[in-house]
Amino acid sequence: MPAQGKHRRPKSTSLSRGIAAVTTGGAVLALPVIGATTAFAAPAPAAQQQAVAPVSVAAQANSAAKAASGATVKAAPAKHSVAAGESLSKIAREYSVSGGWKKLYEGNRKVIGGNPDLIHPGLTLTIGAKAAAPSENKSGKASASAARGESADRADRSERAAAPVAKAAPAAEKPTAYTNDLDGWIKESLAIMAERGIPGSYEGIHRNIMRESSGNPNAINNWDSNAAKGTPSKGLLQVIDPTFQAYHVPGTSTDSYDPVANITAACNYAADRYGSIDNVFGAY
Repeated sequence: MPAQGKHRRPKSTSLSRGIAAVTTGGAVLALPVIGATTAFAAPAPAAQQQAVAPVSVAAQANSAAKAASGATVKAAPAKHSVAAGESLSKIAREYSVSGGWKKLYEGNRKVIGGNPDLIHPGLTLTIGAKAAAPSENKSGKASASAARGESADRADRSERAAAPVAKAAPAAEKPTAYTNDLDGWIKESLAIMAERGIPGSYEGIHRNIMRESSGNPNAINNWDSNAAKGTPSKGLLQVIDPTFQAYHVPGTSTDSYDPVANITAACNYAADRYGSIDNVFGAY
């Protein structure tokens, strides 16, 4: 039973009283009853609160449902088609992927392949969940493309790693320097003879030079039979002009007084007639 309200009666308000008899266990209680003409301000806000409360609760429930729905959508895996110029780092930042590009790569390793730096435009990545390996029917081309890209990248890395360091071109061999004396002339002649296959030795050449001219490249015989015929013997090995011209070795001077040209022509003649200058021990 509600407690009696204690209210100050306004003077202008007429109150009608009545007696209500309530029987409780045989006892009669006389309670004053306030007439209907009295107005109460308090109950109205209470009723209003009761009417507003369900709306507020419903709104809160609705907001909670939306929040939960939004969370579900946000947590659901998303698909991203790679555009030209994008990288895993950029995509991870765009979707705020926890763990960054490494996490994104880990979830899409089967799609991307072994190189996280090599992603092709049009490749579909799964954001927020581990991507399944592309099927043969739907993504055969993408897999083949990724495999080719990875293979090409490996080949490129292998090429870069295995590319030999350019070596400096070997310096051109310097021509052998020969001294401008009898020793140098004989040695230079022997080198030319070796290239042409003309036999002869240092000792055989030197022995015949000392007998014929004593080592003088300008020596000339003006008294023998050859001189009488107008073709005197000349040079280190005393060769007449017809013989010099017939056995001249290409690449040497055409001057019969030239020491190297004279020696090689004489050795070429001796090889043709005697087998080698080494076999000559007198006039030839």
